[in-house]
Amino acid sequence: MVPIAVAGLAVWALVGLFLLIFCRGWLTEHGHQNWLWTCLAGFLWGFPGLAVMMRHDANRRRRREAARQG
Repeated sequence: MVPIAVAGLAVWALVGLFLLIFCRGWLTEHGHQNWLWTCLAGFLWGFPGLAVMMRHDANRRRRREAARQG
């Protein structure tokens, strides 16, 4: 699950940077600057998601080890 969360973070970051670098003028002219904020929000919300996925994977590993020993 962690690679999925990391991939999501990377996608939001890359799309946000692309829009910021190459499309900022167009976004401003057409009133779509909220797209940049959406990318930032997606990127920032990805960190709690990453933490949840890391915890989930750790719990799954612990359960598998307990099942092997038990």
